[in-house]
Amino acid sequence: MRLYLMRHGIAVDRAEPNCPADPDRPLTKLGVERTREAAIGLARLGAKPAVFLSSPYLRALQTAEIAAEAFGFSARKIRRSNALLPQAEPRELFRELADLTVAEVICFGHAPHLNEAVAWALGSKQLLTQLKKAGVAVLELERVAPPRGVLFALFPAKVLRKLAG
Repeated sequence: MRLYLMRHGIAVDRAEPNCPADPDRPLTKLGVERTREAAIGLARLGAKPAVFLSSPYLRALQTAEIAAEAFGFSARKIRRSNALLPQAEPRELFRELADLTVAEVICFGHAPHLNEAVAWALGSKQLLTQLKKAGVAVLELERVAPPRGVLFALFPAKVLRKLAG
């Protein structure tokens, strides 16, 4: 399985005076724009995820919806997964992925959880990546649960935006 892990885009800062509760923090206007460009760049690389899984937090769902548009994927088919919540254990995500029978999946979530998932899949007890907002890690998994695979690519959002043109 090829697994794309995309961190949500730039969201409203927690320090903002009228910032909503963490699960309800939306992307900023700049976050929407940059995430759209990054998603277009990823699509231009030839990614073809058949399943979109997202944290139920608003900023991750918005990122998933933006990516779905870039990929021509129906936003109604985005699946919400508690295994992508910030406090979830990486093993929960891979257990959920093990039930899928598709070649490519894209997940939308948060740091450091996604970085922990990368480390878990690679058999490391230490973080190996630091995904920035709208950045993407790509894993090639030989086995999903327990995971065993390699880090195929790591794309900062800035690089994906350049690919979008």
